[in-house]
This record gives sequence, structure tokens and C-alpha cells, in this order.
Amino acid sequence: MNPILNFLQGFIPPTLGAGRRERLYGCIGAGLGLQVTALLSHLFLGQVNPWFIAPMGASAVLLFAVPSSPLAQPWSIIGGNMLSAAIGVSCARYIGDPALAASLAGALAIAAMFQLRCLHPPGGAVAITAVLGGPAIHALGYQFVLWPVAVNSALMLGMALLFNNALRRGYPHRPQPAPNAHHTADPLPSQRRAISQQDLHQALAAHGEVLDISEEDLLAILTAAEEQAQQRRLGGIHCADIMSRDVVSIAPDASLQEAWDKLAHHKIKALPVVSPAQMLTGIVSLHDFFLPRDGQAAHLPGSPGWDRGTVADIMTSPVRHVAALQPITALSRAFSDGGLHHMPVVDADGKLCGIITQSDLIAILLKN
Repeated sequence: MNPILNFLQGFIPPTLGAGRRERLYGCIGAGLGLQVTALLSHLFLGQVNPWFIAPMGASAVLLFAVPSSPLAQPWSIIGGNMLSAAIGVSCARYIGDPALAASLAGALAIAAMFQLRCLHPPGGAVAITAVLGGPAIHALGYQFVLWPVAVNSALMLGMALLFNNALRRGYPHRPQPAPNAHHTADPLPSQRRAISQQDLHQALAAHGEVLDISEEDLLAILTAAEEQAQQRRLGGIHCADIMSRDVVSIAPDASLQEAWDKLAHHKIKALPVVSPAQMLTGIVSLHDFFLPRDGQAAHLPGSPGWDRGTVADIMTSPVRHVAALQPITALSRAFSDGGLHHMPVVDADGKLCGIITQSDLIAILLKN
């Protein structure tokens, strides 16, 4: 490609991934946040001039339009704005040339925010405001750091906390680690991929540039992309294509002895539990016989009450299942991270029509 054309393509704005709802939330949130912050700031600081500063508009863009950004987190807005204000006041006080003071304030503010991990783009505007804001701001001196900067920032943050969490946007943003069903320190099977957290950290360090996304979020996006690629590759294979159809099942009122004998005779580890109409009602596995329930001892063969127990006493219900026409990609997380070994398959009427094991899934994956 022509180098000039390649360079010019950098001026074309990329497509934003935000949907219409997120864009609407960003606009409404920023409007409410600025309005409430301005009103409360005037109530608390009406005697102070100024009582509200323009960089809060830039903070509102981050806190309400991109609340998951590392630059929009609580320490970023509070620490970044206050630190920048202090640096701006110092430059205004000790450097006589306003242009030099403003440029140096912006540069030092960025350096300090990098060092203290509170990078917040509006902080640069706060630093320059402290230098070029006029006599009213200069008269405040270092009080400018506390009011209006700290007060404005705290009120804006409070509105962001209320608004974003009311909409279940999870602010402050923090990645949610997937629970390990086995309660061990090992990563989940789906996380034992070619790209590890350490690999990503080293790649970003080598990249050198600051990206407006956390490592955890970027790793989650890469995982989702891998799953999307898997869906494209295997989405045409349905659960009905790989399931066992001659399913050994049992009724909920069957005795524990009957269930135990079936498991032993067929050399299997789980039995779907079905009603007389073949509706799936639960599943009973070898594990269930060894698991105490409701404060009672495990239902081991020969234990007290063994001869009186029924499958309904120990089965897992409701039971996780898949539809016959679902793609097999629906099984990957359940088998890898969920700790499941058997997945009942039901037809459109909810009747049991098959069962899939980890072995079935592995066999089809090896062929593809």
C-alpha cells in the first residue's frame, strides 16, 4: 500500500463498539452527573469563585460513556485531578511565564499520574486551569486542590457510582474471576490456553503504548473471540449428532439398590432420572451416593436406611441439560470449567432423548 495512503487511513475514525443503549446511557449519565454535581457544588461552594470547573465535562465522558476504562476508575478521577491541580498551582506560583507554566504543568501532571497509577486525561486540563484560570483561581492558591477540584471530583464520582450501578454496569469496573468448581489453585481448563495472563502482560510491555483497556478485560475479549471462532468451526454439529440414544435411565421412585445395580451393570457413572412420560426430572451419579444431604449420612450400600431410600432422595434436580438441536459448542464450558461429565439431551417436548459424555465430545473434536 502507498505509505501516504496508509498514513492518511489513520485519520479515519474507527467504528465504536458501543450499542445504542450504551450510547444513550452515556449521554443521560453525563447530563445527570454534571447537573447534580454543579448544583451540589454551588450549594457547598457558592461563596467560592469558581465553584465548578470545565474539566469535569471531560471526566463525565469517561465516568459515564466508558466506565470500564482504566482511566475512569475512582482512584483515577480523585487522584488524577487532585494531583494535577496541585502541580498546576505550583507551576503558576513559581513560573512567571504563563505559557511555560501551563505546558510544564501539563507535562508534570502526566508524569505524576503515570507514576501513581491514576492517569486521568481531564487531569491535564485541571493542571492548565490552575495556571490559566484567572485571578479568582490564583487567589485560591492550594485551596484550589480541595475546592472546587476535590469537591467536584468527589461529587461526580458519587453520581457515577449511583448511576452505573443502578444500571448494573458494575462500577468500579473489576474483572470477575470464574469460580473453580474443584476449589484448587489451578486455572480453569478454558484458561489453560495458548495465551496466558503472563504472555499477554509481556506482549503489552513489549508493545510499549498505553491501551485504554485492562489486561483482564483484553484477555476476556480474546477468550470470547476464541469461542466465537470455535462456534464458527463447530456450530454446524448439533448435540443430536454425537449423543448416545440408547440411554439407561431410572425412575425417581426406584430404590437405591436398583440405581446402584444399573450403574455397576452398565459400567456408567450417571443415570438420568425420568418420569413415566420420559420427562427429565433429575440425574443421579456415583458421587451422589457418597454425598451427605440435609444433615444425613451418605447413602452408601449397606448403610442405615439404605433399603428404604429412593433415587429421589439423592438425585440432583433440576438438572442441567441441552436441547438436541443445540450446537456442541454449548457443551464446552459445562464440561471444561463446570466440572460436569454427563449432559442429558432433551427433545422439543422436554423428553429425554439422549446423553452426551466428555468422551463423546472429545471424540468429535479430534475428528475436527
